[in-house]
Amino acid sequence: MIIDTHIHLDDERYAEDFDKVIARAKEGGVEKFIIPGADPTNLDRAVELADKYDEIYFAVGAHPYDLDSFESIEFEKYMSHPKCVAIGECGLDYFRLEGTTEEKEKVKARQADVFSKHIEIAKKYKKPLIVHIRDASHDAKVILQKCGSSEVGGVLHCFNADEELLSLANDGFYFGIGGVLTFKNAKKLLNVLPQIPTEKLLIETDGPYLTPHPHRGERNEPFYCTLVASKIAEILDLDEQNIANMTTKNAQALFQL
Repeated sequence: MIIDTHIHLDDERYAEDFDKVIARAKEGGVEKFIIPGADPTNLDRAVELADKYDEIYFAVGAHPYDLDSFESIEFEKYMSHPKCVAIGECGLDYFRLEGTTEEKEKVKARQADVFSKHIEIAKKYKKPLIVHIRDASHDAKVILQKCGSSEVGGVLHCFNADEELLSLANDGFYFGIGGVLTFKNAKKLLNVLPQIPTEKLLIETDGPYLTPHPHRGERNEPFYCTLVASKIAEILDLDEQNIANMTTKNAQALFQL
């Protein structure tokens, strides 16, 4: 079995053929799915899917691009739901910062504040974190450690291959590996992957985004976890079934599935 630990099944791009997407995934051995809380306006849809399908779980949070919506989330409303397994995705993303230096610093400070609040909520409700980090490795690591995130741990979603973050494995963090691993320009991730403890590896798609080779340009879906597992097995010189079993065990441990 494989668990897709990061798949936006609440995205409207799955609406028309949702059951077929799930069926294809299961045919490939992908049998459980976690919907991250990226856009709070989709949260009710994620809960609805988790209620309807035994194999679907969800998390609650606001992506760093959706800072304005963070305050609108009623975390208490969802924390007691048996299918709510994590807080996030939350974190820092400096990739699209615009404006003057002063304006950029204000956005960074706001992202840091909301990220810190997510961590405190995770600690309060004893839920792991789903962490998004882009072009902000050092600052994100400082915040995670300063706020005591090791109390709950979590996953570095779509791990960016920054070696500075590898030591977070000692703080209860796992590393989400997805379709990027199959990209031609993923040399850094290819080199760093063997340095990640195998007991800290997770598989994800981040669908409908980041579709793996050879399907780039198409909508990503959980079935393609099989391509990620195959590539990990190739790089680590391990059996593909071994990778599936190991990453499933890791996901079950982190998210208490």
